Amino acid sequence: MGRRIDYHDDPNAPKANSLVPSVNVVVENEKGEILVIRRTDNDNWALPGGTIDLGESVAQAAVRETKEETGIQVSIGRVIGIYSDPKHLIYYTSDGEVRQEFSIVLTAKPEKGVPTPSSESSKVIWADHESVLKLNMDPSMRRRIFDYLSGENMILS
Repeated sequence: MGRRIDYHDDPNAPKANSLVPSVNVVVENEKGEILVIRRTDNDNWALPGGTIDLGESVAQAAVRETKEETGIQVSIGRVIGIYSDPKHLIYYTSDGEVRQEFSIVLTAKPEKGVPTPSSESSKVIWADHESVLKLNMDPSMRRRIFDYLSGENMILS
């Protein structure tokens, strides 16, 4: 399996060769805990999410990716923000793709299911607001969670 390497404003980063719309989902349960996964491609904690496939809406991709990565079925809420920093590049070692960040972040509520790891997630947990930001994660993911917790209206970055 290939690895994922994130670069942030790094002059030594490889040049971007793709821009792929993706989605991340902040799922909060009735206890106020946020659903996070430990990624298998870089061992960082992250919100569930992934690419938006042809033929599906942003909301459909969010529901699908959350279910695939966590085992939790969700209903989608609102948009938190759109993250498209051209200085954040993601290098996939399996195929040489270097993607410019482009993620639409949505909220969701859990409907059913049990947190279950997948081929993309070695662990799936519910983390309270205080502990979630202390997990080892990429700065871009931490910012998305922080933006959600701050309660700000739609963020564009």
